[in-house]
Amino acid sequence: MAHLHPTGWQEMAVTGTAAREIETLTYLESTLASAPYRIYHGVHWTNVENGFSAYGEIDFIIVAPNGRMLLIEQKSGFLNETQEGLVRNYEGKPRKVANHIMRSIKGLSERFGSELSIDYLLYCPDYTVRNANLAGIDPRHIIDATSKDRLAQVVRDILPITDPKPGEQFDKVTRFLGNMLSLRPDPSSMIGNAAQMVARLSGGLATWARRLEFTPFRLHVVGTAGSGKTQLALAEYAAAIDAGLSPLYVCYNRPLADHIERLVPPGGKVASFHMLSDAFMRAQDQVPEYGAPGVWEQIEAQMTASPLPGEWRYDVVIVDEGQDFSPAWRDILLRMLKDDGRAIWLEDPNQNLYGRAMVPLPGWVTLHSNTNYRSPRQIVDMLASIGATASPVEAGSPFKGADIEELMYPEGDTEAMLAQTRKAVTLCLGAGFARHDIAIASFRGREKSAILNLDKLSDAHTLKSFTGVYDLFGNPEYREGGLLAESVYRFKGQSAPAVIFTEIDFAEIDERVLRKLFVGMTRARLKLVLVLSERAGQQLLDRM
Repeated sequence: MAHLHPTGWQEMAVTGTAAREIETLTYLESTLASAPYRIYHGVHWTNVENGFSAYGEIDFIIVAPNGRMLLIEQKSGFLNETQEGLVRNYEGKPRKVANHIMRSIKGLSERFGSELSIDYLLYCPDYTVRNANLAGIDPRHIIDATSKDRLAQVVRDILPITDPKPGEQFDKVTRFLGNMLSLRPDPSSMIGNAAQMVARLSGGLATWARRLEFTPFRLHVVGTAGSGKTQLALAEYAAAIDAGLSPLYVCYNRPLADHIERLVPPGGKVASFHMLSDAFMRAQDQVPEYGAPGVWEQIEAQMTASPLPGEWRYDVVIVDEGQDFSPAWRDILLRMLKDDGRAIWLEDPNQNLYGRAMVPLPGWVTLHSNTNYRSPRQIVDMLASIGATASPVEAGSPFKGADIEELMYPEGDTEAMLAQTRKAVTLCLGAGFARHDIAIASFRGREKSAILNLDKLSDAHTLKSFTGVYDLFGNPEYREGGLLAESVYRFKGQSAPAVIFTEIDFAEIDERVLRKLFVGMTRARLKLVLVLSERAGQQLLDRM
């Protein structure tokens, strides 16, 4: 099926020409849904470095499985037909449409560096070209208002699908486009919801941090939620694989590790620290007895002292969720780094749910990133008003967001809490979110949660939640259901368009409560519903 990059365009409120491009995206998504194309678009996304569209004058790029590209230049509104061809006025200056298209093709070809098969279309859905022979463009490459219903068919004619399986040229072209546009997937929006992806063009951590040069390369990134920390990790990991090096990606959260492993290119190793420890022990022909007292202390001691075989030394070591690590874990992982290797440590003190002291990293270069690009501005503002951020967090999301809704229940009344959670689901569905767009996050851990041990909220709302059991291959087992439900601990590193943060109850606000609120609330990309006890709600109100 067709894949559009970046996603998130359906959620944008737009006007003017951008609205017309959104209409085209909607049309392409529906009419080419069954075709294995890769569709790139530039709607809303700008290049932070230069302040203009990173695609130049290209509105859409469609790539077929054989690697052949089709550029679509959309011109909404009125055009001028002159003796020199079609002309569009930009800021009062006439510009030839044909020149823009040819320049775009030339630029792509030169940057690709080898043979690149490119075709093009001029799409003007609002204008009828009266004399196509004077347009300066081959009439066969023009789709105007009289033929706009044929756009999808013309795409199929230009890019016929002879073999739906992507070939070597497809991989080269899509990698080229990804590098040129600095598109990086954000795993926080993909874990538990693989159909969702947020991509951001150059200008984030994935661009700036990798431009730093120092020896030895020890980079400590302190970044808030949604600032792009894991995107940087993905860029570093992919660059290592491309260079023929061996990367190691280690995080604390098992769901994050499971998903990252599916997201990165083959090669290297991705694991939570506990997964890595288990693999290390088994490689030494030792099966840990996890029920034995002090087993983890014994494992850490062995990983600290045992000789490391060559396959346990890495060129790049990436630590994600570093705020949850300990100094002993730091030393173990740095032992696995080759002498001339690169190390990146990513952390957010505001997401320290386990109350651990920050791991000292003496001699490391520290980079701070305090802009949250993911959470709607209303969420960032509310977290600041209740004092949930240890340092100022800037709101960088283009979304103001729907109003944060609060549903309260008497503390200790489980049935009332469940009823309010069901109402929250109804509110999200009524706002236009599909079930796969909604995630339920519990303020409580799985063992103490009422919701996370249920199969369903109601006959209409079944729950997909972790059972606490792993299969023979070490994969977590989930209940079958339509609504994802996780604890705030396991949901850290994830996000969803609509989040219902429920079972929020506390006698008083302390630092741990504020961190849990920060993590749970910043999981929402568009809509947030808080289901909280009356006493918790009153305390939040008193702080605002």
